[in-house]
Amino acid sequence: MLQRGMPSTSRGSVADNGPATVAIDGGQSSLRLRVLADGRTGEGPGFVHGGDTVQDTLAAVRQAATDARLDEPVDVVALGLCGLPNDVVQAEALADGVAEVLGATEVRVCEDMVTAHAGALADGYGVVVAAGTGVVCLAIDRDRSWHKVDGHGYLFGDAGSAFAIGRAGLVAVLRARDGRGPATALATAHLDPWTYYSSPTVVDDVARFAPTVLGHAADGDAVAGGIVDQAVADLGETIRTAVATMRPGEEIPVACVGGLFDAGDQLLEPLARQLDDRAALTKPLGTPLDGAARLARGTLQPYDDLVTVHRRPE
Repeated sequence: MLQRGMPSTSRGSVADNGPATVAIDGGQSSLRLRVLADGRTGEGPGFVHGGDTVQDTLAAVRQAATDARLDEPVDVVALGLCGLPNDVVQAEALADGVAEVLGATEVRVCEDMVTAHAGALADGYGVVVAAGTGVVCLAIDRDRSWHKVDGHGYLFGDAGSAFAIGRAGLVAVLRARDGRGPATALATAHLDPWTYYSSPTVVDDVARFAPTVLGHAADGDAVAGGIVDQAVADLGETIRTAVATMRPGEEIPVACVGGLFDAGDQLLEPLARQLDDRAALTKPLGTPLDGAARLARGTLQPYDDLVTVHRRPE
């Protein structure tokens, strides 16, 4: 049975670092699992667009559990997932499947934006933008009201994401080779565009070109620099939109998480200049996997309305 935001009471509270408490962060590039008792970790494949979401996710969880040498039954597992099914029947099938794969008593499931927020901000107040292969932003106010910005996927959203940067970079390569666009150091990349069309992981493949674009931008290539500038502008717009949903009168912490921000000050410094006085760019306390661990350990507040809890029948 699926219930919104109701942590278990039948088994009592789960102790910190319990022997069978598990956190999972499922993104587009990979799915990561951590056993909280001893820090064992495992990894499985990321979310695949156009696949069987339930079965693909279960296969990834199974692979990550094997990789982590997880062979004991699990009390509580919390999962933050990209591509979480909106359909109630599919969502329940996914939770049932996770419970079966891990031998879990309780499964707590939410979108990856929730675990990103929970990992980045200590008291659950503020804005978190998670930018990796895709982009999603979550604002949570003091009254626990929340607002999601972007997270619409690579076809209709994910503005400023690694996919968006990678795609723009690949387009620039082809335009330069054709003579339709300006010369760019990006054109030295060895690529056959037709290989992307047949790849089952095309979104992740395209996103993996983003570090090349960032690298050439840092070296002064004008075309790559323009692509990165546009990504920063898009991310700034997303954050400003999220901040505008918050009630006035208090400084709002804004944390940036995800692999795209491994570029550090190359993105963060120009992004900070795009924010208004209410927004304070804040170093995230932890990762989305840390956020999943937080949700697995105990209370779901202030994320009650964003987490679905599944319990196996007694």
